[in-house]
Amino acid sequence: MSLRHDVGQLLLVGLAGTELAAAERAWLRLIRPAGTVLFRRNIEEAAQVHALLESATDLIGDGPLFHAVDVEGGLVDRLRDLIAPMPAPALVAATHNKRLYRQHGYLIGSELRLLGFNLAFAPVLDLRTAASASVMRTRVVSDDPKSVIAYAEAFLTGLSKAGALGCGKHFPGLGSGALDSHHATPAIDRTFKQLWEEDMLPFRKLHRAFPFIMVSHATYPQAFSKPDTTALPASISPFWVDRTLRHKLGFRGLIVSDDMEMGGILHHAPMEEAAVAAIAAGTHLIEICKDQALVLTAYEAVLSEAEQSRSFRGIVEQAAATVRTHRHKLLRHFHPSPPSNAADIAAMREAVLAFTANVIAKTPQAPA
Repeated sequence: MSLRHDVGQLLLVGLAGTELAAAERAWLRLIRPAGTVLFRRNIEEAAQVHALLESATDLIGDGPLFHAVDVEGGLVDRLRDLIAPMPAPALVAATHNKRLYRQHGYLIGSELRLLGFNLAFAPVLDLRTAASASVMRTRVVSDDPKSVIAYAEAFLTGLSKAGALGCGKHFPGLGSGALDSHHATPAIDRTFKQLWEEDMLPFRKLHRAFPFIMVSHATYPQAFSKPDTTALPASISPFWVDRTLRHKLGFRGLIVSDDMEMGGILHHAPMEEAAVAAIAAGTHLIEICKDQALVLTAYEAVLSEAEQSRSFRGIVEQAAATVRTHRHKLLRHFHPSPPSNAADIAAMREAVLAFTANVIAKTPQAPA
């Protein structure tokens, strides 16, 4: 594989609309990313989504790709308009019913497979705290790490049963962040001991079950022996990505950044610096979800650095090899379902609505 193809393997990219434009086809063919991530702007009807994902796969021509979408339920649900609103994690977790946790994952996985996706950026493993209540809201399930583990483990079992992959997020934890990392860089004032024993506990207990873990754009200035007000966001920090997630915690799956277009990282560094720093820190896949100019900026920056630095080139080649190995392992039995029709979507909608009614009926008290 050429260096250009190796760099492409480190990207998960967003697409502009409901079908590929000519310019988009050109840069996809050039970059050959490891996969796509779609949003509501890309999702109009079932056959159209199938066609869009199939077009991208055929155009890139490098075997099965990761086709991701954010479906947690509740506030984050890119499929709600096409199928039906999926209940929020907090609402499902409030039932204290592991069978419903599994069903939540299974239904989300079934929605994905129905449309041709194979990867859900879910579940959220962050803790519920007063500090982040106005930011995370119903995306988080509990302030107790053990309750988070119980929900996430069952959810992931259901997701896997449906034939979809999951991604634990946002390492090492956004639960105490008072700012929304979509717009700013949260500074989370917890010690490493607190993070390790509480926020990171779900990641520690479940890391062998997750094919992907997503790293946050927050900073953790109190996590060091001496408080560091210049601490890097976790997504570009070798301390968090390589030393903590990969080595101390022992994660052997794919490490993916949160969207690199978010204010949480771009307020800290421009895209060209952030992309190189994320790969240098040990990230395997960087997510760039909307701006195609920024996709090209990141690609060219990583390629240029790899051409100039032998050590960085080695990091790129190793990361690309890891992505290819996991793509083969995780997708070798994946066969996209045939395009779904109106009856398929209607049946899925009824299943989600019935599940929602069941969750509400079994919830003793709706979460705040």
